[in-house]
Amino acid sequence: MATPDAPSADRAVWADAAKGLCILLVVSWHVIWKHYLYVDWELPIPLPEAWSVFGRMLLPMRMPLFFAISGMFAAAAVHRPWAVVTRTRVARFLYLYIVWLLVHTAVMAPVPVPFDTEIARDGAQLLEQLTMTPTALWYLMALAVYFVIAKLLRTVPAAPVLAVAFVLSAASAANWIDSPGNRGALYQNLLFFLAGLYLRRHVVDLADRTSWVRVAVTGAALGAVLAAMVGLNAKEVPGVWPVSGAIGTVFGITVMAKLSGVRRIGRPMAALGRQTLPIYVIHMPALVLAHWALLGPLGAGPLPVRFGLAVLEPVLLTAALVGVSLGLQALAHRVRAGWLFELPGGATSVAAAAAADAPQAPPVADPTVPIPVVPIAHVRASWPDDDVTMPVYASLRPHADALTMPMPRVRAETAAASWTR
Repeated sequence: MATPDAPSADRAVWADAAKGLCILLVVSWHVIWKHYLYVDWELPIPLPEAWSVFGRMLLPMRMPLFFAISGMFAAAAVHRPWAVVTRTRVARFLYLYIVWLLVHTAVMAPVPVPFDTEIARDGAQLLEQLTMTPTALWYLMALAVYFVIAKLLRTVPAAPVLAVAFVLSAASAANWIDSPGNRGALYQNLLFFLAGLYLRRHVVDLADRTSWVRVAVTGAALGAVLAAMVGLNAKEVPGVWPVSGAIGTVFGITVMAKLSGVRRIGRPMAALGRQTLPIYVIHMPALVLAHWALLGPLGAGPLPVRFGLAVLEPVLLTAALVGVSLGLQALAHRVRAGWLFELPGGATSVAAAAAADAPQAPPVADPTVPIPVVPIAHVRASWPDDDVTMPVYASLRPHADALTMPMPRVRAETAAASWTR
């Protein structure tokens, strides 16, 4: 999460905005299913049930889209040497999983109210969660495992790899594979990580060429599939989950590609998408404490107050958890506890690996040293107030820049003008 697989200037805004949407959906899902539905609202209308349906309807988009974007950002990383991948990806995510599993256990185990999440009560359960049955932090373990798989299969054609991943996802969703805890989520979402990795160019092209018509079409397709899946309780029918996840991912890409162009939406969502890690690891223990504090009072007020809270609480609590998570991350860095969010000594390695992926700028000649050049053509450059024709020079010195000044919107007058170096 928030891994710098590409320089910040090269990251697509829509992809970061999509990650921002996904982390909001993750937090809201946990708020609804682990807290909100356990409050005794005592309302005359089934408002909690409506929030429940809303949360379930977005399941096929939330994590599949998250992993597809993560796979896109991993495209360059899997081609690095094993030593680099092991440290900056595998060891890093396993380290974060272990650290935050211990934090979650320490914070959540003493809470005296029941809470619907995996909490280790003894050493044996903690060991199982560390090794075989991941907790709500399973995304971190999944990324570590997925990077190993992607690295091992990097030379294998996409079609057979995606076909096997599809079968694994369908079999797990149909409960054909024993997958206690969140282990099934690891099986089901490998498909979308690999799809983002292998089909990166197609995903980028889809985002670049999207339109509101495509948003409407893919949204209608997702709505139809979800209605059928929820109405017929068909999530466990073999193949339904990966197909609905694929449609949800396409819809998420198209809608966020359009919304990211809206300044007041795209920029805040993209900024949020670059800070998903602290929100992901902190919001659950914060939610447990909020659940403990709010469970009784929320159901004890007069009906108008309870009704208003039942309408707004999932939104308000989601926003509060996001703010608390980011605030605690900032505090941790101020007190030199950045090791909670980064493998010690790993920040430099990750940044260096990202820099290695970045396209290298051509060396710039020292302006104080004359460069021997020869004219090869003329081009017409369109400036804001005039059109000018100027010569293009080729350097006689290796690796020196051919053009001596920036030329926006250049239109060549001769074929030779394409020789810019």
